[in-house]
Amino acid sequence: MPPRKIIIDTDPGQDDAVAILLALASPEELEVLGITAVAGNVPLPLTQKNARIVCELAGKADVKVHAGCDRPLKRRLVTAEHVHGASGLNGPALPDPVMPLQQAHAVDFIIDTLRGEPSESVTLCPLGPLTNIATAFARAPDIVGRVAEIVLMGGAYFEVGNITPAAEFNIYVDPEAAEIVFASGAPLTVMPLDVTHRALVTRERNEAFRALPGTVGPAVAAMTDFFERFDREKYGAEGAPLHDPCVTAYLLRPDLFRGRHINVEIETQGRLTTGMTVADWWRVSGRAPNATFMREIDAEGFFDLLTERLARL
Repeated sequence: MPPRKIIIDTDPGQDDAVAILLALASPEELEVLGITAVAGNVPLPLTQKNARIVCELAGKADVKVHAGCDRPLKRRLVTAEHVHGASGLNGPALPDPVMPLQQAHAVDFIIDTLRGEPSESVTLCPLGPLTNIATAFARAPDIVGRVAEIVLMGGAYFEVGNITPAAEFNIYVDPEAAEIVFASGAPLTVMPLDVTHRALVTRERNEAFRALPGTVGPAVAAMTDFFERFDREKYGAEGAPLHDPCVTAYLLRPDLFRGRHINVEIETQGRLTTGMTVADWWRVSGRAPNATFMREIDAEGFFDLLTERLARL
């Protein structure tokens, strides 16, 4: 069976970096057509730089990295240096990238790729705010029906919010973009905080990363050492949630996850709830389902997969 073709849309971010590494370590199953950077965890000049740093860390300098939108559709940019550090990849000492940034804008790359590849053969994997994806859909509506699936990290239901009491960060940064994507009709699978807060980097799991041969495992351990300080204090948990790699893990091992096909709407006007993913988990609204919203993860299986694949790089 040929590998699944994917575009990773991202705002690295340590957990984004691990998600990218997992994909690049799995070429038999995943063909990374390109990586598109968006402003989110840190501003765009850093996210596009960080994406290239991660590719070089993986020894994959031939991956095409494109810079995209530098701000949300209608709002000022909110970033998360308080979690990820000033660079977005605080923790390990990683060199500046040598590989070039592609000239084409990320939105143009997404449009051209979806038009150029066979219909329903490309999966979009957003790990940050949905600005690039929404802009591509608005500019070229014909590509929506050509998307095989969108598998994204974002939103929450039972776990409520992590940037406001009601909203998860990726959706909160650009709720108007999220509204476009969730209403697009493209097949959608969502990895919310309800899942990612069960994928905790415990000390034992992080030491397993650190013990891996080569440079990738120790670099990942240094990344999680950094951002878990914030999350441990915030959540009082035994480790930090490893959010974005859940997207890549789902592509490789969907059996690790369980959820429901339900209706999910995005709140854009709420005085206290802007950015909330209004997930009709109990199917009480009567609105048509538009997303498979995950709730459960086999955390041991997830970390076994992640550790085994990182050892390949």
